[in-house]
Amino acid sequence: MSSAYFHHTPDTAATFAQNLRENSVEYVRFELPDLAGLSRGKTVPMNHVESYTLNGLNLYGGAVTLDSASTPIQGTGYNEDINFADCLMVPDPDTVTNVPWLANTARVICDTKWYDGRPQPAAPRTVLKTLLSTAAAMGYGVKMGHEYEFYVVDAATRQPLYQGNPIFVTSLIHQHPALDKLMRVLDASGVDMITANGEYGPSQWELNFAAADGIKAADRAFVFKNTVKEFLHTEGLIATFMTKPYKGLAGSCSHFHISLYSLATGENVFLDKSDKDGMSLLMKQFTAGILEHAAAAQAIWNPTPNCYRRIRPHMFAPSNVSWGVEDRSASVRIKASKDKRQHLEVRVPSALSNPYLTAAATIAAGLLGIQNESQLAPERAGLKENDDSFTKLPTEMHEALAALQADTAFTHMLGSEFVNVFQKVKTAEILRLRDDIPAAETNEYFDLY
Repeated sequence: MSSAYFHHTPDTAATFAQNLRENSVEYVRFELPDLAGLSRGKTVPMNHVESYTLNGLNLYGGAVTLDSASTPIQGTGYNEDINFADCLMVPDPDTVTNVPWLANTARVICDTKWYDGRPQPAAPRTVLKTLLSTAAAMGYGVKMGHEYEFYVVDAATRQPLYQGNPIFVTSLIHQHPALDKLMRVLDASGVDMITANGEYGPSQWELNFAAADGIKAADRAFVFKNTVKEFLHTEGLIATFMTKPYKGLAGSCSHFHISLYSLATGENVFLDKSDKDGMSLLMKQFTAGILEHAAAAQAIWNPTPNCYRRIRPHMFAPSNVSWGVEDRSASVRIKASKDKRQHLEVRVPSALSNPYLTAAATIAAGLLGIQNESQLAPERAGLKENDDSFTKLPTEMHEALAALQADTAFTHMLGSEFVNVFQKVKTAEILRLRDDIPAAETNEYFDLY
């Protein structure tokens, strides 16, 4: 849906409910992505689905702004400012998928609006829709793909399913039947799986799914992440997208792939076959925009203090503002296929990032590059992480939030209401976690001093 939310009529609500009944659905999970990309919502018996579809399903209005401890943060405009009022969840019929591990159950992704009909500008799905509309007004559609790494451990022991760093070793990841089941469950959930492999950590996995146009790409990533966690829990396992769960081991990232195409012709506007790397002027401007606003986007790509523990030398976690053709050491990697697949990959985001916001931040920065006709600096030779002349990205959450606040063009593109909410929630999260005493500090100082 291109609008901020779907306006249901009695006919569309009835058709939506009838289609579900014809597929033997008995319960529907009305779900919305919160600020972290976590699924929140309510489960509705089938006999009430049509009414809630037509009129909206009431939910606490600050649900999209809750922090990682589900705390209503003050000053966002969504909580105490409005007496903790309700909003309405409005289902998007295009997003219905099965929940294969629950009998006769479907999920539908919802947008949210206030009772007076105004959409919630801080809702991540609305933020992305707004940026997609901006791109469309410029004549461009957006094709995107997310890839995620995550660790899997036994729920009882919290131990990995296997040890070592056997990246791409087929036999180990297939020793546990849960992976094979998970791939089938994801396909049945509407996630178009394309590859699965072991990653560079003990029982760290990477499962990839096909790219898609517009909001569908982020919806697919939302379903993917929440399905992985929820289904593997039924198998006695915990999947964690926590960016750096273990000291000294690989962090988990979320590389983000994107290209633009002409809405008029359908052609990939990032492609110029006369260029040695297949890069059109538009692609160069888009890339330059990402680099110009990367410091501000860092807060969204890496939205928790833990994310910054991943940024270490020689761990394929970019720490500077750089680009390169087929270069895994750069922040932006140009996938120079020189055909219709030409696109770029942003390698900075962590696995904990929200897919809607990762996409929105990247699009906002890239479109600013096009609008301002930004110039892409020549590619430099060698490993980018070894080149100290590149501008460094923020390495702490508070630094990233300061960079976000300072970049007025970028924050205007994302929307001031969203940025205010994001700043307030993340600042509160930092302060709350800062008050905890890490075990490392106790081990260091308690006995000796």
